[in-house]
Amino acid sequence: MTARFAPLAPDGGAEDFDRLAPALWNTVGNAVVAAADVLLGERVLDVYAGTGSATIPAAQLAGPAGRVDAVDSSGPMLDFARSKAEAMGLENIGFSAQDLMEFSGNLPYDAVLCCYGLFHAPDMSAATLQISSLLHPDGRLALSTWDQEALQPFETLLLEACEAEAPNSTPVRPGSFISNRRELTGEERLRAWLGRRSFTRITVEKLALAVPLDADAAWSLVLGSGYRGILPSDPAAIDRVRTRFLRDLGAGFVLRADSLIAVARR
Repeated sequence: MTARFAPLAPDGGAEDFDRLAPALWNTVGNAVVAAADVLLGERVLDVYAGTGSATIPAAQLAGPAGRVDAVDSSGPMLDFARSKAEAMGLENIGFSAQDLMEFSGNLPYDAVLCCYGLFHAPDMSAATLQISSLLHPDGRLALSTWDQEALQPFETLLLEACEAEAPNSTPVRPGSFISNRRELTGEERLRAWLGRRSFTRITVEKLALAVPLDADAAWSLVLGSGYRGILPSDPAAIDRVRTRFLRDLGAGFVLRADSLIAVARR
């Protein structure tokens, strides 16, 4: 099985991602922005911004004299964020559909926000150092990652359904979304990761979150996240994975979405 995005929708999963925003992403985005303590007039960068779950509240707090730059490699994701900003009359946001490693922006930033984003970087260490370079001295990074035992048994059941289609596949290879996510799972790992990359005054808080998922929402979480990349490329095989996965997940499933919110200084 090749680990690449399955050809399921032209928007690359943006609509599926945004479907989970009210129940999941917005809750965490608001928590990350609150932890960052965004102030009026500040310059803020939201990396791996997705559909704007942190971008929008950050822009509200920064106010007309402030500025928020939202960066994501997915143009369709940012289109959702842009539509939300326009609907709310927010004119202090810039949108950049490009890779974080190529972004220079309006340096330096007072704060950088990153909601579940580092997992998607091919090189998480390089991405973390790039974030540091975009901050002014004593600037702050606020990010979210998953806590211990989060996403279980959701992830295990999905892996089993995919592996049933390709028994010799290796979806949890080094550098993959799942492997990267696990590297930042748990408070001590997260603190150590940031500390080894010259961040200081690191604080980590736990966010307890449980999200009921019906079958459609559960599959949207697969298609709208990094899990999309472990699906087989054959549409018939994807249908079989979906059928098996949702059968094993069962009705009335509640996602364990417990998260960690870290704040660190450059």
